[in-house]
Amino acid sequence: MAIGLLAWGRFETGSAAGTRVTVPAPPTHPWLADFLHAQATSLGRSFDFVQWPPWSKAEGGAAPTSDGYGVFDRRDLGTKPQQGSTPTRYGPLESTLAAIAALNAHGCQSIGDLVLHQMSGENGGPGVFRYLGADGKTLNGRGATTAGWFRGRTAQRKSGDGEWEWVDPVPPFRPQDDVPVPADDSPFGRELCYQNGVPTGAAEADAKDYVRWLYARTGAAMFRFDDTKGTYAPSVRRIMDAIPNVPFYSEYFDGNPANLDWWATSAPMSGRSAVADFTLHWRIQAACNGFDARQLTLGGAGYFERNPSLAVGFVDNPDTDTSDGQQVVCNKGLAYAYLLMLPLRLALVYGKDYFPNSIWPGAYGLKPAIDNLCWISRMFAFGNYQVRWVDRDVFAATRDGNGGATGWSGGLLTALNFNTLSSRTITCDTTFGANRWLHDYSGHHSDIWTDWQGRATFTLPSNAYARGESYVCFAPGGVNQPVTSTSRSTTQTFEADATLDVMPAMNGVHPLPQHIYCASGTRISINLSAVLAANESLTAKVNTSNNTTITWKRIGVYPGSASGRTRSAGWHTISVEGLSLPASGRNYKLTVTYTGSETQ
Repeated sequence: MAIGLLAWGRFETGSAAGTRVTVPAPPTHPWLADFLHAQATSLGRSFDFVQWPPWSKAEGGAAPTSDGYGVFDRRDLGTKPQQGSTPTRYGPLESTLAAIAALNAHGCQSIGDLVLHQMSGENGGPGVFRYLGADGKTLNGRGATTAGWFRGRTAQRKSGDGEWEWVDPVPPFRPQDDVPVPADDSPFGRELCYQNGVPTGAAEADAKDYVRWLYARTGAAMFRFDDTKGTYAPSVRRIMDAIPNVPFYSEYFDGNPANLDWWATSAPMSGRSAVADFTLHWRIQAACNGFDARQLTLGGAGYFERNPSLAVGFVDNPDTDTSDGQQVVCNKGLAYAYLLMLPLRLALVYGKDYFPNSIWPGAYGLKPAIDNLCWISRMFAFGNYQVRWVDRDVFAATRDGNGGATGWSGGLLTALNFNTLSSRTITCDTTFGANRWLHDYSGHHSDIWTDWQGRATFTLPSNAYARGESYVCFAPGGVNQPVTSTSRSTTQTFEADATLDVMPAMNGVHPLPQHIYCASGTRISINLSAVLAANESLTAKVNTSNNTTITWKRIGVYPGSASGRTRSAGWHTISVEGLSLPASGRNYKLTVTYTGSETQ
């Protein structure tokens, strides 16, 4: 199982009911991207992935309530002066690219969040979106829409003669697609029609083009697909297949594991995407809020029981945490002790649960406990899962240890006590074998030994003050090494095109709009390609902050590559020089592979 940090959160402002802001951003705090960049080393010790909020510019730009789901311009990742700001709510693109590279270098890959169900902020009339291009001035940006891209008949109003009429009539808007559950399909703005939109196929073609571009631009390793319950499934599959080797998980907001399995495993999805395990979330919520361990298994524990390879587990996320009746309001330590011992494709820790109030005002500060539980999970939580004990107060389960880097981890026994008044002693079966020395790596219990039948006897502390600290995590004693992480280089592509976010090459030397932040003494490689006439050339060059050249490459008709080695950690500038180019310039692609670094 991989573990990820869902690295943002929504916070109630207290100023008005239902008014929520995302994590702090300037002028009083670092951008989220800069914050994650500075935390790369620490995050790499506990997490395999960081899930970002949506990278695209949303309606409201960098405003506190602009969380990214009211997408305005997909291809504005914090580079264009639109919607009142150049950065998104989470920072400028340069900061995002640097953070992704730094996280990769410390073993923590990035999950991008794709919002392809709806758009907001139309600026050319009903259903008409127009965007700035790479020059930040001209409305020639790629992805412009018409009303025919969007679903109609979503809202009504009274006309001047008192009759009801559609706000969004068909035509020019379009009938609802054949989405998986039409009754649950809320527009959330202008809802895209991939099946019924006109021109036929235009919305889907643009989505596929965007996903290919975003993957290359950022260097993300995985994506979340938002609101698949309200999106035409054949298009979802084809959009994912635009980047065929990249893994996905999807939000299919449904607590019935049979429904999750139907969507994930039947055609057209056929296992292409994992799914958020909402069944597991509801069981955790019921157990934690009701102080009732039986809820963890009542009517099925989660989709992971059916298909752990496609289940993405979570305790809370930005939607459930700020929705009445959906959030886990207490015992979150118990929730994470449980979550992080389960067999899942991916377990997600909510950033608002993880970081302290001193960093994100209003956050819950479970970082020390969760870091410890992440280490336990990554060290021991492998193999067959089996529930060993469950009653109203106590839950216990084991993993047999088969799997992992060594082939056998030794196994894990995790037990929880929800009773706020009483400690509890139990004896349960384990997979450790007879007369084995066990250590509680949570620090809540002294060492024990299994008996001649391989059973473990131990006393769970009371859940005093409902703090959620009354759990134990037993595994074979004597293990204290850190989890080994894999440092990765990052590949990001600058695609020069007037309709995107990098201007075409012109005669003379022109720096690219984003710097890259490199580790010291590491290799940096560039690959440059363009369609050039016989007398034309392009030269790409990478320089340090003091203008020392690290590597360069000149190309004519054929593409070319070059590499060099950085001399110190820090920002590096990439420039492209054109020679004998036409006045309109030339499009090109420059792919850069480098090793990032946490800010010095």
